[in-house]
This record gives sequence, C-alpha cells and structure tokens, in this order.
Amino acid sequence: MQALLAISIYVVAFLAVILAVHAIAQLVFSSGDRRDRVNRRLSMLASGMDHHDVYDRLVRRGAMLQGGQGLPRFYNRFCAECQRAGIEAAPRNIILGMLGAAGLLWLLSLSVFRAASFSGGIANGAATLVASLAISVTMVWLWISRRRASRMRLLEEQMPLALDVVNRALRAGHPVISAVQLAGNEMGDPIGSEFGLIVDETTYGSEFREALTNFARRTDSQDAHFFAVSVGIQADTGGNLAEILEGLATVIRGRATLAKRVKALSSEGRASALLLSVLPILMISGLMLIHAEFYTSKFSDPIFWPTVGVIGVLYLIGWMMIHRIINFRY
Repeated sequence: MQALLAISIYVVAFLAVILAVHAIAQLVFSSGDRRDRVNRRLSMLASGMDHHDVYDRLVRRGAMLQGGQGLPRFYNRFCAECQRAGIEAAPRNIILGMLGAAGLLWLLSLSVFRAASFSGGIANGAATLVASLAISVTMVWLWISRRRASRMRLLEEQMPLALDVVNRALRAGHPVISAVQLAGNEMGDPIGSEFGLIVDETTYGSEFREALTNFARRTDSQDAHFFAVSVGIQADTGGNLAEILEGLATVIRGRATLAKRVKALSSEGRASALLLSVLPILMISGLMLIHAEFYTSKFSDPIFWPTVGVIGVLYLIGWMMIHRIINFRY
C-alpha cells in the first residue's frame, strides 16, 4: 500500500510540475505580448490573421462547450469571466495551471510538513488534497477578479472618450458604423478591440443593435448597456444620434465621478469583506496542509460534520449579506 502511494505521489509530482510550468509560461508570454501593443485586434489583423479568425479568438467561441447544464455551463461561465478580465491565456491552461499548483502544494505538505504521512492514512492525504485545491482555486479567483475589475475600470474610463470620437465622426458626416470603426481604430484596449468586434459582427451580417447588445453582454458593463439601449431607442423613434451620444457621454462621466466617491467611502467595508471572505478559507486550508490531524482526528466524532455544515451555512449567509452591503447601484 505504501509503495503504491509513493508511486502515485511521484506521478502527481511530475504532472504538477509540467502543468505549473506550462501555465506560467503562457501567462509570461501573453503579458509580454500585451506590453508591446496598444490594440490587440489591430495587432492580430496586422500579423495576417483573417477577420473571422480574429473574431473567434477574441470572443473565445472555440473555447465554449456545447450545452448549458452542469460542467459545460460552469466552463462557459469561466471562459466568459476570463474574457471580461482580458486574460489572453486559454481557459483550459489556467485550469491546468491551477491543478498543477494544487498538486505542488499537496506534495509540499507531504514532503516538508509531513501533514499526510504514510502512517497517517488516506484521510490525511485526502484532507491536504482538498486544502490544496481550495487554496489554488481561491488564489485564481482573486487574480481573475482583480484583473476583471481593473479592465472594467479602464473600459469605463475609455467609454466617454470613445463616444466623443463617434460623436465627432457623426457630425462630420460619417455613417454610424464607420464612426464606431474609427473609434475602434484610434482607441486602445479594451474599448478599441471591443468596438472593432462590433464592426466585425455587423460586417458578418448582424444588425448594429444586435452587435451592441452582444458588446454589452460580453463586457457586462452598465455603460455598454446604456450605449446599446440609447442606440436602440434612437433607431426606433428617430432623433439626432450625435446629441444622444453627447448626452450619454456626459451621463457616463457623472456616473464615473459618483462611482469613485462611492468606492472611496466604502473602501474600508470592501477591504473588510475581502478579508472576512477569503481569510477563513486560507486559514483552514493552511492548517490542513500543515497539520491535517487537527481535523482528521475529529472525523469520527458524531458532532463534527453537523457542526461543519452549520458553519458552512453561516459562512454563506454572511458572505451574501456582506456582498449586498458593499455593492451599490447608482
């Protein structure tokens, strides 16, 4: 039994190192490429890629799985979150890197801390494996959330400027799709590539309103939804689109000013929410890695698992309450 477990550990160690190195290399190379360009879509087109291939790669249609239930639905949502975060590495590489990091943590607990020694049985090994997965998933979630928030902040800062470019092009006599294309060519990422995708969808046969709706759904930005709704109302009722976009740019700037004030006033609450949400997971998982017997020795106690269930429910209720308190709609 011990020989089989030792062989399994060596195999997991080998696979974990390969996955971790592959994921780190993907992230390093993608970040280096990102520093060398302003607009990712234009750089891909300049390299000779076809418009349709560029669209598929930026929208990640090839990464999506068919079906909408179970694991495919979770994976498709993960792909959407990576896209909104502006992460260029393939989602499957991120998942493989996460699994590789979890394997490395598990092996570290076996070799250094001896938290799941051979004499400790399978329970200790399973507990440390769960803790390793919890730590790696939490860190990846924090990284993606931070990248998404940074990209969303930059997109909302660029949105009024892009609308000003579209507005001036409309007043100069350009068609609306040509004005959007001009803004997409002049602006940097993320708004430049997103406006370019609107033009590509319109070129492939979609209606302009549908392309704007896809843009709003793809970015999950309130300002993008305002843009799509404003253009849709103007298409139905008529009116001066340049004046509508000028007023929308003013509204977006006002919302951005209000958002900065709200974030400044709620900064302490958001920091406390982050600590209260992440710290229990990291503390429990770290203790399981270092000293798994602290929990595994209580598995046979009849009150242990009901207590774990109650604590888990209370944690979820507290997380939902904190989430509702620190998230404002304005």
